Amino acid sequence: MTIVVALHGIESTGKSTLAAELAAALGAVWVPEYGREYCLEHGTDCSAEDLQAIARVQQERIAAAPGGLVVTDTDWLMTRAWHKMMLGPDMGGPAYPLADLYLHLAPDVEWVDDGLRLHAEAQERFRFDGLCRDELDRFDVRWVEIRGDWPARRAAALAAIAAL
Repeated sequence: MTIVVALHGIESTGKSTLAAELAAALGAVWVPEYGREYCLEHGTDCSAEDLQAIARVQQERIAAAPGGLVVTDTDWLMTRAWHKMMLGPDMGGPAYPLADLYLHLAPDVEWVDDGLRLHAEAQERFRFDGLCRDELDRFDVRWVEIRGDWPARRAAALAAIAAL
C-alpha cells in the first residue's frame, strides 16, 4: 500500500527542503519537484502545454515510486494553481490521482530568490496562496496548514503525517 503526502503552497515556503527532511526522517521515498528541473532547462515563461507536461511527468514520477510512504514536493493540484496564477482560467487536461494528505505551507516565511522564483511582492504571494488553497478546497482533499519557523513546520508536518 502506498501513502502519498504532497507538499503544497507557493514558491519559497520551504516545500523542497521540508519534503527531503520528512522523507529522510520517516524512511520514505522523496519525489522532487519536476517543474524545477523543467524550468532550469526551458525557462519560467511556461505555456499551458508546458504546465500540462510538468503535471504529467510529476504524476508519473509519483506513480513510479515504490510502495510505502511517498513524500512529494508538489503534485498536479499545485501545477493547476501555477496555471491560474500565470495564465488565468482552469488548466484543463486529465485529472490525476490525489494525494492522501496535503501539507499546505503558509507564506509566513521570508521570500528567498533562487533564480527561478517569480512572485516576490506580498500582494502576489497572498493572491497565489489563495489560488493554492482554492485548489485544495475545490477537490475536497485532506489538508493541513503548516506554518511558523522551520522547526515548527517540521514538527507540524511530522504530526500531521503521524495522524494518518
